[in-house]
Amino acid sequence: MRIRPLHDRIIVKRVEAQRTTASGIVIPDTAAEKPEQGEVIAVGPGRRDEQGNLIPMDIKAGDRVLFGKYAGQTVKVAGEELLVMREDDVMGVIEDDAGAVKKAA
Repeated sequence: MRIRPLHDRIIVKRVEAQRTTASGIVIPDTAAEKPEQGEVIAVGPGRRDEQGNLIPMDIKAGDRVLFGKYAGQTVKVAGEELLVMREDDVMGVIEDDAGAVKKAA
């Protein structure tokens, strides 16, 4: 099953949180916070202005993004937990030092 977001919505898959601390202590799943970074899976066409002109999205599928702790709506599709959020909920796109967009591994 696939989801096609409408308007200025995006579908994001959270990246896995690091399960150990720098000193090697393993953090159980129940104590670990959900990561606030994710990979964009799908992007809607964009929103429309008052004249009906399409405003394209700045984010594209494959981008790694940073979002707020309570951003978006969680949905489960084929056993996978995904977030549906508006483009406005994204705080930024994670890039490397050369300015290239960092792809989620």
